[in-house]
Amino acid sequence: MKKQFIPFLLFFFLLACSTNEEYAPTGIELAVGDKIPSFSITMSTGKTVSDKDLSGHLSLIVFFNTGCKDCQKELPVIQRFYETYPKYPLICISRAEKASSIATYWKENHFTLPYSAQEDRTIYELFAQQGIPRIYIISPEGIILHIFTDNPLADFATISEVVLNAEKNS
Repeated sequence: MKKQFIPFLLFFFLLACSTNEEYAPTGIELAVGDKIPSFSITMSTGKTVSDKDLSGHLSLIVFFNTGCKDCQKELPVIQRFYETYPKYPLICISRAEKASSIATYWKENHFTLPYSAQEDRTIYELFAQQGIPRIYIISPEGIILHIFTDNPLADFATISEVVLNAEKNS
């Protein structure tokens, strides 16, 4: 009986000790008033961008996935903001999506804004655990001033108002 019990215990011990590091949630959920984390990404233009590049600028960080219905509604709003207010750095970062599918979607929708294709959730999980689209309005000091999520989706006027008011108050 003891010999049959040992493999059973060994199985549960190994199961309890194993983790999938790539998808292990961090528990982080940034909020208004938090400083953005350190990160570095490569944009579709080939340029490397980090949190340090945003320093001194009111900027936006957008997380998306082109398969997400809410993101499909929000991305044209982000494109319009990018075209209307080019002075604000705007970084679009995919959540678990390959560059090839993003490039196809961008071409089909005539988007011009640069993006960073992230095939996993590593960068996303520095900011949040769930929910896209996510739009972070970041102060020149790297502090989160506002977060838009999918509940409700932000329209162009609302995003513009928040950014322009933040600029006035900085």
